Amino acid sequence: MRTARRSTPIGRRTPAASADLVALPRRAPLPARHPEPVLDVVVPVYNEETDLEPCVRRLHAHLDETFPYPFRITIADNASTDRTPRIAERLARELPGTDWIRLDEKGRGRALHTAWSQSSAPVLAYLDVDLSTDLAALLPLVAPLISGHSDIAIGTRLARGSRVVRGPKREIISRCYNGLLRGTLAVGFSDAQCGFKAVRRDVAERLLPLVEDREWFFDTEMLVIAERAGLRIHEVPVDWVDDPDSRVDILATALADLRGMARLGRALAGGRLPLTALRRVDAFDEDPELPPGLVRQLLRFAAVGVASTLFYLLLYTGLRPTAGAQTANALALLISAVANTAANRRLTFGVRGRGGVLRHQLKGMAAFLVGLALTSGSLAVLHRTAPDADPRVELLTLVLANLAATLLRFLLLRAWVFPGHRSRRTTGSSAS
Repeated sequence: MRTARRSTPIGRRTPAASADLVALPRRAPLPARHPEPVLDVVVPVYNEETDLEPCVRRLHAHLDETFPYPFRITIADNASTDRTPRIAERLARELPGTDWIRLDEKGRGRALHTAWSQSSAPVLAYLDVDLSTDLAALLPLVAPLISGHSDIAIGTRLARGSRVVRGPKREIISRCYNGLLRGTLAVGFSDAQCGFKAVRRDVAERLLPLVEDREWFFDTEMLVIAERAGLRIHEVPVDWVDDPDSRVDILATALADLRGMARLGRALAGGRLPLTALRRVDAFDEDPELPPGLVRQLLRFAAVGVASTLFYLLLYTGLRPTAGAQTANALALLISAVANTAANRRLTFGVRGRGGVLRHQLKGMAAFLVGLALTSGSLAVLHRTAPDADPRVELLTLVLANLAATLLRFLLLRAWVFPGHRSRRTTGSSAS
């Protein structure tokens, strides 16, 4: 048994200190031969004397048969008052590579924070004791972290390829919760609540000190902070069967989650989270002083911008003889703006799926109005100062005005329209 300590290797670093750290190094694959446990799977439990033993034995047998690296299973006991501690102690004695820790306070987030903080494994994971998620997804979950492809991996019940068996009440609650996250915090991942996640230890060392919640909002807060920092989140569609014996207080958990969203939103808006401590050195970014992904985004945005400008000029030239300069400009800019937002959404910011399309287009329309004001104002000034200006002068004026509008549009897209997609780090299936 490892008794949970108040001061842990990861927990000793404060958020303020994290802000002074250099960027995370580039991801690297783990060596094929690794003498120590590569994966530490935490099973948080509270009064689970019935489910604990069959869960751990089934998990141990699955890892022993299918996982090609050394592993550890850690039972994190959340101050249980039944026979759970005695069962955990016996399992730790009987099953090789099994450990357990005892916490004096309840809270799933507290259990995960403590167990992950004390672990030395390069890949940290957890799953719920009811084994609602099919264990066949465990290797696909951790493989992108072992290979160096991703920073965090999550199971999702809301993506194509997932097979879910649960009642309509929980289905509606889950979809409403994740929809609320997308609407308020502009997240890109599809399922924040699935109890099936993994993280690289080098990321956990920087990320865990920034996560305040120690209850059910722990997962969501961790993912939102990671996404805002530009870390790559891999999603794995899972087969999931609802546990009818779940003892989670839905109302109390929902209220706590809403408070957590409000707190996290204020912290992000106020710039109180040192996200730079989580940024990685990206192989595609030539200037280490620029935020990760910015160089690639600028190149893609420029390519989309050139195509959009040509499209806009063709529309304007075709509409100008019949509609007049101002009307032709407005129509051409509107049509090209819709196409531009759609192209940047997919190509520049890596957003896949239909989730958030309307919201992104509406925000893109606000950026369009800025461009319309700049280009229409430029035309108005030209026509006032030079009423007989040649059409080629009109086009030149519009091109220059569009350049200024394009720069402003990029800043708006990056900071406001797609704030949670600052690098193309979310992989896997998207929610339909």
